[in-house]
Amino acid sequence: MIKKEQPPRIRLSNSEFQLIKATREKNETRVLCIGDLHEPFCLDGYLEFCQEIYHKHNCNKVVFIGDVIDNHYSSYHETDTDGMSGGEELDLAISKIAEWYKAFPKADVTIGNHDRLIMRKAQTGAIPRRWIKAYKEVLEVPNWNFTERVIIDNVQYVHGEAGTASAKCRADMMSTVQGHLHTQCYTQWFAGANFKIFGTQVGCGIDHDAYAMAYAKAGKKPIIGCAVIINGKTCINELMEL
Repeated sequence: MIKKEQPPRIRLSNSEFQLIKATREKNETRVLCIGDLHEPFCLDGYLEFCQEIYHKHNCNKVVFIGDVIDNHYSSYHETDTDGMSGGEELDLAISKIAEWYKAFPKADVTIGNHDRLIMRKAQTGAIPRRWIKAYKEVLEVPNWNFTERVIIDNVQYVHGEAGTASAKCRADMMSTVQGHLHTQCYTQWFAGANFKIFGTQVGCGIDHDAYAMAYAKAGKKPIIGCAVIINGKTCINELMEL
């Protein structure tokens, strides 16, 4: 019996390995999904954390999962009479969102329930939609795309007002990433004979001690985190050290 000669193993230097790795990752869709900000009531350090995760996983797309602004002064919850006026809160929110825009100048933003508060108040007052400015114009983020739903690599990104991510992905039979539920952060997989899908809650970036979050004080503390989704096949939850 003639022994078949094995081809020699190719040994790569570290620089060659890193080059191959970078080339492979360049062709992948690597989405950083950022949790609810509720500016100007976002937690100090959350922006830097998200930047760190973006570079750690070599991300090339960004999705804000909604509620980038809180609009506490216009809330349907009880507002704090000692809090900022509407103009003061909006000005501070715009200045803080400018930092996010500088860090992530191109992004998709799913519209959250707090984002649309002003539109809801306009509807209550019977004000036609054409009187209301676009989100990107008000918040001074011209290259952000505000939309109800984003689909990347057959994964849907929604704010999450309809329930949990695990329930939503099973209802739509589609991998789903969402926010809205500040106290939840996980990835749960479901498999059938011919499919495999996941539901992901990304956590959030809110400052639980801010006066605007008083409505949630009696509940669980929020989970501060974000998520990275690679090619629609892999999902990684990243939690911020507090």
